[in-house]
Amino acid sequence: MPLNRPALSLGSGPRGVQDARRWVVATCHDIGRDDIVECVELGVSELVTNALLHGAAPIQVRVRGTVEHPRVEVRDGSTTPPLLPSAGEPTDEEDLLLTFGRGLSIVARSSDAWGVEIEEDGKVVWFNPASVFSEGDGVTGVISGILSEPRRLTDSPGMIEFEIRDVPLKAYVGFHRHYRELRREVRLLALAHEADYPLAKSLSDLFGALEQPLHDGMGIDQIEAALEAGNNRTDVRVVMDTESADVIGRFIELLDLADAFCREERLLSLARTPEQQQFQEWFLGEFVRQAAGKDPLPWTGAADSAVRQTSSS
Repeated sequence: MPLNRPALSLGSGPRGVQDARRWVVATCHDIGRDDIVECVELGVSELVTNALLHGAAPIQVRVRGTVEHPRVEVRDGSTTPPLLPSAGEPTDEEDLLLTFGRGLSIVARSSDAWGVEIEEDGKVVWFNPASVFSEGDGVTGVISGILSEPRRLTDSPGMIEFEIRDVPLKAYVGFHRHYRELRREVRLLALAHEADYPLAKSLSDLFGALEQPLHDGMGIDQIEAALEAGNNRTDVRVVMDTESADVIGRFIELLDLADAFCREERLLSLARTPEQQQFQEWFLGEFVRQAAGKDPLPWTGAADSAVRQTSSS
């Protein structure tokens, strides 16, 4: 069974909790981590219950990280952070919330580290299972990943208009999904196990520096409009400053470095496929080329743009 198995999509109702628990336990057995099964069962039950009661569809569960430090993630479509448990005795209101999966105190006691990653279209609540359930309050959760407000770009001598022609929408969606997963992967590894994965910390810092230029340059609104219209391809036009365009050029090198990290650390998510790499180098490379004064070059890859996915987000 490959380690990078796709996410498990869950339905509503109590069966979702049972399915998630059974699936994650089987994954632990497959990777030889029987020692964490008890805490995995407790933690994932709490996370899925919380998502069903207080989150929004779609709800998915998956296992990421490494064999040595696996991480269980439950994703839902709500961007509202859960209530983090407080130390000491809970109030009556907090006790009621904890009982119904809101407070996540069981996750805190089942974990070596845990937290919430807020994304543009939902959130991921994650935990690194401990080998022994804590009798105390457990570890403190953290909230990360909240995007700052994008900058408003205005006309100025330092601005460049880019035209990315004939963008294959399936490939673009795959690129955005892969980038988002990779960004989260290195950030959470660095957060929970910086000493064990020093390169993850370096990659996370680089992703942080590139976050705003990438957000400005992705043309996400135009892509979403084309998808809603049922198109297969579209032209993307964005305006950004020359410094941001230079930073995006560095992102190509960063993705290569991240691929090497994925292979060396045997992450439970894979490096890019050759098809993904081809599209990403073309898409990002257009910013580099056009910033140097060259004319746009349209995508000339696969006609149906069916870039294979290595994982499900």
